Amino acid sequence: MQVSEAESVVMEVLWTAEAGGRAPLAAEDVVAALADRQDWQEATIKTLLNRLLKKGAIKASRDGRRYLYTPVLSRQAWLLDESEGLLQRLFDGRVAPLVAHFSRHRKLDRADITALRKLIEEIDHAGD
Repeated sequence: MQVSEAESVVMEVLWTAEAGGRAPLAAEDVVAALADRQDWQEATIKTLLNRLLKKGAIKASRDGRRYLYTPVLSRQAWLLDESEGLLQRLFDGRVAPLVAHFSRHRKLDRADITALRKLIEEIDHAGD
């Protein structure tokens, strides 16, 4: 499922609400959540919600005269799809060139290097 960059901003609001036990959200809740972060009109946000509905990324339930929105697409599934797409498009599906790229163009700090070493150790020991 392809979710545009703008749609992903709306999804983040819904995922955050769900993780915080505040889902589902009405359109006005999404508008309020985005008021400080985006310079979007209410109509734009409602259009994005409708696009996400048509794609099946979210579902809507009727609550009187309004609809309440809940994510169907999980954040983890979206992240996996996006990251795999990025790797395929830019690095021929390989992780090492991605890490090399960031190490050359965006200096990795000590915490990044420590986390990468730990991850490599975990991967090495997973086969034991």
